[in-house]
Amino acid sequence: MKLFLIIFTILSLNAYSQEIKGSVTDTGGEPLIGVLINTDQGVKSRTDVEGNFTITINQFPVSLTLSMYDFKDKVVKLDTYPQESIKIKMEPTTQELEGVVVSASRRKQNIEDVTVSIEIIKSDYITNKGITNIEKAIDLAPGAYTMDGQVSIRGGSGFAYGAGSRVMVVWNDLPMLSADAGDAKFESIPMENLDQIEILKGASSVLYGSGALNGIVSLRSKEPTKEGETKINYQIGVFDKAPREGLRWTKKSLFDNQLSIYNGQMFKKFGYTVSAYAFRSDGYRKGTERDRLRFSGSFLYKPERTKRLKLGLDYSFSMERKGEFLIWESAEYGYTPSGGMGDPYAPGSTLSYIEALRIRIDPYAVFYDKQNNKHSLMTRYYNTTNKSLGGYDATANTIYADYKFERRMRGEWVLTVGATGKWDQIVSQLYGNHTSQNYAMYGQIEKTFWEKLSLIAGFRGEFYQVNNNIPDSRIYLSKTDSTKTFPIRPIFRVGANYKVLPFTNIRASFGQAYRFPSIAERYASTSVGMLNIFPNENLQSESGWSAELGVKQGFRIKDFKGFIDVSGFINEYKNMMEFTFGFYIPDSIPPSFNPNLPGYVGNWYGFRAENAEHARIVGAELSVSGTGSIGPLEITTLLGYTYMHPIVLNPDSSYIYGTENLGAVNGGLSNPESNMLKYRFSHMAKADIQFKLYNVFVGFSGRYNSFMVNIDKSFESGVEVVLIGNQQVLPGLKEYREKHNKGDFVLDLRLGYDFGKKYQLSFLINNVLNNEYTTRPGDIQPPRQFMLRFQANI
Repeated sequence: MKLFLIIFTILSLNAYSQEIKGSVTDTGGEPLIGVLINTDQGVKSRTDVEGNFTITINQFPVSLTLSMYDFKDKVVKLDTYPQESIKIKMEPTTQELEGVVVSASRRKQNIEDVTVSIEIIKSDYITNKGITNIEKAIDLAPGAYTMDGQVSIRGGSGFAYGAGSRVMVVWNDLPMLSADAGDAKFESIPMENLDQIEILKGASSVLYGSGALNGIVSLRSKEPTKEGETKINYQIGVFDKAPREGLRWTKKSLFDNQLSIYNGQMFKKFGYTVSAYAFRSDGYRKGTERDRLRFSGSFLYKPERTKRLKLGLDYSFSMERKGEFLIWESAEYGYTPSGGMGDPYAPGSTLSYIEALRIRIDPYAVFYDKQNNKHSLMTRYYNTTNKSLGGYDATANTIYADYKFERRMRGEWVLTVGATGKWDQIVSQLYGNHTSQNYAMYGQIEKTFWEKLSLIAGFRGEFYQVNNNIPDSRIYLSKTDSTKTFPIRPIFRVGANYKVLPFTNIRASFGQAYRFPSIAERYASTSVGMLNIFPNENLQSESGWSAELGVKQGFRIKDFKGFIDVSGFINEYKNMMEFTFGFYIPDSIPPSFNPNLPGYVGNWYGFRAENAEHARIVGAELSVSGTGSIGPLEITTLLGYTYMHPIVLNPDSSYIYGTENLGAVNGGLSNPESNMLKYRFSHMAKADIQFKLYNVFVGFSGRYNSFMVNIDKSFESGVEVVLIGNQQVLPGLKEYREKHNKGDFVLDLRLGYDFGKKYQLSFLINNVLNNEYTTRPGDIQPPRQFMLRFQANI
């Protein structure tokens, strides 16, 4: 009898169960792929590649809840069975607080759901600040710091003399580091075509490979919209008098001028963006004029026959002529380059004039198969060419390809697997001619439990080889037998995110990473004025790991919404590469004080990349971001404080205290008693807040970093180096640092007026207090600057 009742019940339920069919589009009628559909009966479904779905319902009434990134949740209530397919439209979210990021897992996620720390900087925020270079925009983010084109996240990097990067910079998910120097050419990145910056903190090599040792700076371009958009931005700035007489090298007014134009639109199956940019600067330092011209854009094609395929091409072309400043003439004349008093032709001048050309072409294809799996093929050709006044020309070409497969499975599983290939060719008088090849496979699996707990695990295996040398990616399989190696380097990552309450998320993560030496670090052989750079073909790869525990708490004050994020982190690095000053004469050449002999000691002092540091950085970070309104007052905030304790773990005392060798100090810390890593801070604080009342807005931006305790000991040793005729490197630096030992604070101000929705006029003051400060030894930053900016949205 019981068996009969069970069978009867099952058959009755199956007989009553009915399928509902429907389709989901955006407000413009475009099908939405992958929309999650939940019912209040616990049944789930997703839309296919054409926006259609089928879901089984046991009884009516029923509520369907539709969710998708970038769109507002939609609730549809059905009291009875619909006789026809239902059509649902979803509205895009306009609340910037609910940020959507891609860099954490190389797919779209809400920022509160990721397992690592991420900051988002929107393009409008960058434009309002009057920023002329992506490097300065990155410097706005809590925990991030830039120094001469090098990005450091939570103290992971110091001063690298323009070679190598521990932070991977990507444009639309593909690396933007040059093939020769391994650095990001920020001046070539089209800010005028930028949608947002995502800054991911912590080891990230599993998805992005070598160079992501310290984190990711992910730049995403704008996509064309059906409404179309044309934006024109012009700004002019003038530098005020420097805070003291020795810095005032000219009586002329020094100007910056910048003009950018952007246009984009999406039609039924074809879309495009195009932008142009021009920049001219007199430079606030002697001999550092800049002229920059850039063109960029994209094409997008969606065949009408199928909604499953998207084809596109993204491109940029930039040219620049610039004077490159390296170090000062003296602390007294800090805006004058060392040697030649601003004349690049003078013997011993450290001023370099460079003509730079950058070309990037990115064809790509995205395809959804019948099972709704996503296939992406992203490719890139990237050329960087530098021509210098001294004839030290360099051309680097990169061809890059990345295939990624993404599958969403039942039970809230998401699988991502992919493969990459990268081929580099370098022709250079500085480094010689070289080729390299880089191949990798990666995978990541994500699972969500009870709609609260998200777990993630990832793996990568990478092969890297320069010329036909032994692969840098090799690992040793035996501690006693160095001949037992494997050419592919494996790394892992894991993470978790738990939603404690609707607006409270706890996260934890651990990741491994590595960085292969750049061509410049290994093979560079040159001199800049008094400074020699020596090659080191024995340079080895560096590796590390990072771990983090954090809490993200949402809040609301009337219509003002935001997040408070608190985290603790630890990063550890082994075999870190750094340029170290010393005496690098080969063993086969006897030292001599005779300038006519090959062993003349003056020719063998300088810098060379060395595997030096074993380091650990422990710290904590607090950030607050918010946007919205309280009554008629609109408020936007981005605040952050980072505490770092970056210490040296090297057991070798010579690394900390240095050694003297024929009149120069090899290695060593300027303050060895602190045991703190060179070119780092213990404290960083940043705050930006903007108020808007009706059409008037005012914004304040402040940045503070504590004193840089340690630099290279040779810069402060006071030893007169014979290679430059008994001149000191960076004369006056020790006394300068003793005087400026309280850290640096910079305050910026902006005031503007919106003429309706189309036009905006603003006045900006950078470095309002006209403070004198440096980001590294011998590099005093700009004085106060006044700017006028006009923007038109047509």
